[in-house]
Amino acid sequence: MDQPYDNSGVLFVNDRKEKENQPDYTGNITMDGKKMRLAGWKKTAKADPSKQFLSISVSEFLKKEDTASPITDNDNDDDGELPF
Repeated sequence: MDQPYDNSGVLFVNDRKEKENQPDYTGNITMDGKKMRLAGWKKTAKADPSKQFLSISVSEFLKKEDTASPITDNDNDDDGELPF
């Protein structure tokens, strides 16, 4: 069964942009029931500098826990306790 907003998405202004190559807009899109990452960059047409457009990219959506660094045990004791 299709979700009410399947094959649609949303973009928000990227207020954390620090580098020129980072997207101007970020958000997500649901395509055929799968949540994907959506990014957009403001561009100017080379042939006509008065014309602007939005270039977009769709990629796999990673949850925050998928992108976090794994916890490593730097302490060599075997008691299973965390060092804090």
